[in-house]
Amino acid sequence: KATVSVLYWSLEPHHQNFFKMGFLDADLLYPSLKDQKNAHKRKRLVQGPKSSFLDVKCPSCVQVTTVFSHASTVVVCGSCSTVLAQPAGGKARLTAGSSFRAKQE
Repeated sequence: KATVSVLYWSLEPHHQNFFKMGFLDADLLYPSLKDQKNAHKRKRLVQGPKSSFLDVKCPSCVQVTTVFSHASTVVVCGSCSTVLAQPAGGKARLTAGSSFRAKQE
């Protein structure tokens, strides 16, 4: 595992073992999963979209409906017309009480 780091040692007596990491203290070959998840879709090690399709279960009639995670229109249940998701600028906001899971590819 190759890491590039620059160490600056403090000369004060009460900071004997304290050091600061330099500019390139991240591992460039093996970035962490947390960093990859927060990165832009084109800046990741393996490019891919952040959006997905979700199976949303209606809280009133328990019917499962497929919803796009970044839906730009209001999504209603097919049988009882309950609102399942509303657009919120980016990701769609699901109705309180409805359960969901990411659809398998």
